[in-house]
Amino acid sequence: MTADALAGSMSGTTANPSAACVADRQGTMTGVSTAFGTFGELLQGVLPGPEGDFLVTLPIARWTVATFRTDPGNSAVRVLPGHKHKAGRLLSMILEDVPVPTGGVLTLDSTLPEGKGLASSSADLVATARAAGNALGIAMPPERIESYLRRIEPTDGVLYEGIVAFHHRQVRLLRRLGLLRPMTVVGIDEGGMVDTVEFNRLPKPFSAVEHREYGRLLSRLADAVHAGDLAEVGAVATRSAQMNQVLRPKRTLESMIALCEDIGGLGVVAAHSGTSLGILIDNADPERSRKLVRAVRACAVLAGNVTTYQTLSFGPYA
Repeated sequence: MTADALAGSMSGTTANPSAACVADRQGTMTGVSTAFGTFGELLQGVLPGPEGDFLVTLPIARWTVATFRTDPGNSAVRVLPGHKHKAGRLLSMILEDVPVPTGGVLTLDSTLPEGKGLASSSADLVATARAAGNALGIAMPPERIESYLRRIEPTDGVLYEGIVAFHHRQVRLLRRLGLLRPMTVVGIDEGGMVDTVEFNRLPKPFSAVEHREYGRLLSRLADAVHAGDLAEVGAVATRSAQMNQVLRPKRTLESMIALCEDIGGLGVVAAHSGTSLGILIDNADPERSRKLVRAVRACAVLAGNVTTYQTLSFGPYA
């Protein structure tokens, strides 16, 4: 199965919310669903005027799988693993809105590392909401999920397939930008962990001039996605990573940019509120294999670690 086929089968956005629900003879219901992660953001900053903080997603083929099994005879909620407190809070909020009281067990299984800027927390929460909706037989459209999430923390736009601009602090969609053909991200981790909530409490030291530049970058990126211009997408991502240095500097950014230019990559993408950086390579590039090998070797030397990721196209590109 291709990554995009897997993404479609795991999207958790089927028209029938009970499609991923199983009942047993004891009256318990089990719902399963997923949410994908992102490799940082193609663009993140502050727009002029009331629009404010925003980001643009880069979906990757890594997921959180959530399974919720109801327990009608018990009002308690149990979450596995136990440190997933935000998911437990979200589940409790959803159960408070259910007419018939119930408890249950929520199990989260994720391939997204925590605290690295790959939207692990957002994926946990979105997958939890969808799984709970499936188990309880209630619809969980993005707008309803957003209404819960904005009461918990700033959130990435992983509720929506494709590339989207998203107000992560307000937890609402800004605009859908479209689809991109698949890319490989050769990623490194600079180490440590970043708390999303604490990061978003930091004041943004951007001037009015920089706000206008972010507006122009968003317009450039929207046009590039529409045209399928991956080189321009990479250029915008690189500029966004550079502008973010005043907020959360990456010590290896300039080295990664130089490496990207040396191998002929598309650009450098950053986890603006995380610890990760990646070089973008077009999967359709006839020199992809050569570029990938060179990037992996150089990144391993630069950072002492390297992981490759595949972006999700959600379209007919696979």
